[in-house]
Amino acid sequence: MTLPCKSGEPPAGRHDLVFVSPEGWRALLEMRADLAADPLVGCWPVMGWPTIRRRALPGEATGLALGLPLPPSAGKKRLSFLADVGHVVSVARPPSLLEVRASAPRHWWLTLDRLDELALRHAVDVRIFGSLAWQSLTGLDYVTDRSDLDVLLAFHRETDLDRLAADVAAIETEAPMRLDGELMRVDGAAVNWREFHAGASELLVKTIGSVAVLDRDRFISGATGS
Repeated sequence: MTLPCKSGEPPAGRHDLVFVSPEGWRALLEMRADLAADPLVGCWPVMGWPTIRRRALPGEATGLALGLPLPPSAGKKRLSFLADVGHVVSVARPPSLLEVRASAPRHWWLTLDRLDELALRHAVDVRIFGSLAWQSLTGLDYVTDRSDLDVLLAFHRETDLDRLAADVAAIETEAPMRLDGELMRVDGAAVNWREFHAGASELLVKTIGSVAVLDRDRFISGATGS
């Protein structure tokens, strides 16, 4: 289980886990009458499980944009909420490789171990989101035979991104699942690792506030404009 960060720390960006107070949950569900009687959603405040930070949609009212993906048994619904920032108890990064390993199918373990070796070799921080992360966080059955392994590779300016992406691709060739995910800069801007590895000259760059096309070299250098 990923532990919350310091109380009162504001959400930093996409993929961050946001822990909402019981009062906040009451307010969220009051705004979603369609979910008020849902027993699975009702487990979230009782169990203290997190939501996830998402990008606000155009025209959404003021509030902190949060998401909640339900497991396949609940139809894989993607629920959206807008929370009062004052109802945020704490924030955490997505779980680490070590934190999710016990919740992963055993035939995934070797791939997780290889990603751990990659993290040490490239001095990057590898985090897990998607189905395996939620299975680890809640104990519910999210991972299926068709699930991808979603990885978030947070890199530094000195990181050789071409080599990093190539090494991820090499791991995927022997993995029992598809590796999906992103290369994320320290400022939270991220690109799909597969798109980067393909050598595209322009990349779709995602941040908590926008999605924009950016020149490859400008993304690497830390530029923010298109």
